[in-house]
Amino acid sequence: MWRENRPKNKEKNNIISRLRLFAALIFLLLLALIYRLYYLQLNQGDWYESLATGQHQVSTLLQADRGKIMLHEKLNDQERLYPLATNKDFAFIYTVPKDINDPQMMAEKLFDFFDRAALAEGINEELDKQEDNTLQYEIDTIQASEVSDEDKVSRIKAAQALAVSKKLDPDFLELREITIDRLIKERKEEGITNYLKKVDKPGDPYEPLKAKVDDNELTSFYAYFASTNERMINPADLERRLDQIVFKDSGKIVKIDGIGFNLETYRYYPENNTAANIVGFVSNIDNKESGRYGLEEFFNDELSGINGSLKGERGLSNTIIVNDREYIKPQAGSDLILTIDRSAQFKACASLEESVKAHHAKGGSVIAVNAKTGAIIAMCSVPSFDPNNYKDVDDIKVYNNPVILYQYEPGSVFKVITMAAAIDQGKVSPSTTYKDEGQIMIHGWPKPISNSDYSTFGPHGVVDMNSVLENSLNTGAIFAMLQIGPETFANYVKDFGFGEGTGIELGSESPGNINNLLSNKIKEIDAATASFGQGIAVTPLQMLMSYQALANKGTLMKPYIVQEIRHQDGKIDESKPQALRQVVSTQTANTILAMLVNVVESGHAKGAQIPGYYVGGKTGTAQVANVGGYSNEDYIHTFIGIAPIDDPQIVMLTKIDSPRDDRFAESTAVPLWHDIADFLLKYYQIPKTRK
Repeated sequence: MWRENRPKNKEKNNIISRLRLFAALIFLLLLALIYRLYYLQLNQGDWYESLATGQHQVSTLLQADRGKIMLHEKLNDQERLYPLATNKDFAFIYTVPKDINDPQMMAEKLFDFFDRAALAEGINEELDKQEDNTLQYEIDTIQASEVSDEDKVSRIKAAQALAVSKKLDPDFLELREITIDRLIKERKEEGITNYLKKVDKPGDPYEPLKAKVDDNELTSFYAYFASTNERMINPADLERRLDQIVFKDSGKIVKIDGIGFNLETYRYYPENNTAANIVGFVSNIDNKESGRYGLEEFFNDELSGINGSLKGERGLSNTIIVNDREYIKPQAGSDLILTIDRSAQFKACASLEESVKAHHAKGGSVIAVNAKTGAIIAMCSVPSFDPNNYKDVDDIKVYNNPVILYQYEPGSVFKVITMAAAIDQGKVSPSTTYKDEGQIMIHGWPKPISNSDYSTFGPHGVVDMNSVLENSLNTGAIFAMLQIGPETFANYVKDFGFGEGTGIELGSESPGNINNLLSNKIKEIDAATASFGQGIAVTPLQMLMSYQALANKGTLMKPYIVQEIRHQDGKIDESKPQALRQVVSTQTANTILAMLVNVVESGHAKGAQIPGYYVGGKTGTAQVANVGGYSNEDYIHTFIGIAPIDDPQIVMLTKIDSPRDDRFAESTAVPLWHDIADFLLKYYQIPKTRK
């Protein structure tokens, strides 16, 4: 029996052992589970709670409206404000390829609508550039030829006239059209292929087409694509209502298979490039708007405002539970009201562009300021850019404002500052004479300094200080400087504001460079060259403001361009005219103004005369400094004028950089000044005082 029972006992023991092992494993698993629950609930409970909340909570950033930048505008004798920078809704057009029945036709229509006209314009510009390069080569060849300056000017003007007449010739225009059509056909296939890559994607629910489409282009787009052979739709019959295009009369929605659009808010500049160097632009990096250059950057904090937010819980069907939500209202940015007048700005920029083009110059600037307050009336530079499309530039240097950033040797316009210093010290008067030999030797310098007309005119003989300004004599400016000495002269230069920024609210302002006049022992040669505007560097705004001081009875004002900052809570920060210092006496200032009238009446600036007004001013033609000396081809032409001289209201600087057809400022900067000043005097209805 023992033998019979033994296997059964052994089997029973094995079963019990397995049960015990299984029970132990269950116990260990339960223990591990209890520990895990303890760890998750107590040690990491906060983290999982946040994770769960994140799956149900909605948080949205509410973008604050950026403040506007406004210009003054006169309309029907009424003052109003006009936006220079504002915010505007634009459409973002996209395609839904899966809903497009004929991708080839869609691609062709997209090319015709978006690209054909722009391509034709681009080709036309290319051909114009080729013509301009040909003309420029001819001008450069004439400039390099060994003929007199008079012959050069005559030949250049003849070449320019021929180029203009050629572009008006019917045969030339016909050939141009044939060339444009041929080049469009050659480039059309590439454009259509690019669109096919977007629209010929069966099953694709979304492909972007074009961003930043304004309402006019959007309604034209819908009219073009919704039109059929049986029914043509006029864009004027359509309008955008929120995020739909509808017929104005019936309100019926216009739909295009495979096409849709969303609305996006952008910074918008209605005046395009008219004041780009003043306003700057807004860039969007990582969904954050930031002002760049000009007023947009300088006043970025004030313009930006404060963003808001919306928080809530996500419920069923992706709805937002509004109970207990957190809402922070965005605070719109402050508005800037500028001192600039829209009509004055438009006239200044339009005339400057025409002048730069006419003289085949590299660029130019215009600044007009209120003589008594320092308020900027107009400020414009060429080349410029469109801040609405700021990325479409060949060189980012065009973002800079040359009026405040770029410094140059001013040339003869600086002689007025030298003369004012000498007269203020009582060392010379308008009737003071000296003998002009045409050249003068300065201690410590190996060769004589000559007048600009020495090679053609020679010595002027005994002349007075009026003649120094009228004939722009370098030797006369040196004579006046020597009467007061280099140190006293340098002190006046600093008092007139040179060597430091003006403090205008535009940022990135250059202080200029008068280092030669800042040493303890100023070299006579440095003071001598500075007396007629060489060897020192100034900004156009600094140069303008020095004349403003003379027009304002000797008191230098701080220039300003922002008249008011209007905050959303109703508070207004108003800029007041700020006098910096009395640079020269009222008597000295009046004496200089009378001498400047003589320059316009009898000197090199006769072209600045305006019937009914006494006008004063001074020209400057300065060589451009380069490595090792001065360029023999590049000159900077400047004219600064004051009008009317008996009660100064406007002080304006016109500057043309490296004109190719004329040697002196009296033929470039002076006519430009006259054109703008004549408009401003009439626009502001400044009474005539001269018969």
